[in-house]
Amino acid sequence: MKTLEKTHVANDTLVNVMNEFLADMQIFYQNLRGFHWNVTGNLFFVLHAKFEEYYNETAEAVDEVAERILMVGGQPVHSFSQYIQIAEIQEVTDVHDGKEAVHIVISQSEMLHAKMNRLKEVANDRNDETTATLFSDLMAETEKRIWMLKTFVK
Repeated sequence: MKTLEKTHVANDTLVNVMNEFLADMQIFYQNLRGFHWNVTGNLFFVLHAKFEEYYNETAEAVDEVAERILMVGGQPVHSFSQYIQIAEIQEVTDVHDGKEAVHIVISQSEMLHAKMNRLKEVANDRNDETTATLFSDLMAETEKRIWMLKTFVK
């Protein structure tokens, strides 16, 4: 009986942390959309396309995380009022400068990466290899995005 209770508690912890991450990803997604729409200047063509690529990747990751929450017996948060309430990542508005937008994407990507690492640890503690692998894969994509963007703004 204690094993079931421990698993249930671990599952609740995992679902809660995944929902917090899901909220952060949704805010990140919307920030990327805003950058895509509003970037101006000589970096427009490069960044307009790149931000679209990033928000499409983020939308796919959001779906994977939400489905994983369902698979482990949780309920994904799914309203913007919930996202705003539990997300650490903040909404960003009225950014038109490409380099400023890139620096924000780097900073928010680094926050997401740290959360992915925490999620991977929680999943490993729970012996949930599938969830750990999901976040390992997302970490690799995020590391590449951070590296590329830091190289871009050097």
